[in-house]
Amino acid sequence: MNNEKLSCGVVLARQSDEGCLTLMLRAFHHWDFPKGLQEDGEQPLETALRELREETSINATEFPWGERFIETGPYSRGKTARYYLAETRQQEVTMGPSPETGEPEHHEWRWVSFDEAYDLASPRVRSVVTWARQIIGT
Repeated sequence: MNNEKLSCGVVLARQSDEGCLTLMLRAFHHWDFPKGLQEDGEQPLETALRELREETSINATEFPWGERFIETGPYSRGKTARYYLAETRQQEVTMGPSPETGEPEHHEWRWVSFDEAYDLASPRVRSVVTWARQIIGT
C-alpha cells in the first residue's frame, strides 16, 4: 500500500474506577483516535506508536489482544486509516506539537467510555469504536 495514503493509529483502553475508558482527540469538530501518516521506512505499527507518542506523550502501551487491526477508508483524498488496539495505565495526556506547524494538531482530548466515544465519533470512526468494544468486552 502507498504509505502516503496510510494513516495509522491506536485505540487505547485504560481501566479506571468508571470502567474501561478510551482516549479521543478533537481536531476542529472531528473526534478520532490518535493517528497519523506512515513515513518512509516505517512499519504500520511503528507509525501508530510514533503518532501516539507525538500526539499524546503516551508511550506505556501493551498489546494484550495481539497486533490485530481494523482499517477504514477511503476518506479525505483517498486515505486509509488503520487502527491497532492497545492498553495503557498512563492517564496523563500532553498534546504535542505538529512537526510541520509547531502547534498542537488537536484542540482537546478526553478519556471517555466506549459509549461516549461512539456518540462523539463520525460514522467512519464509529465502526472502529464498535470493533474495539467487541474485542475488549466492555
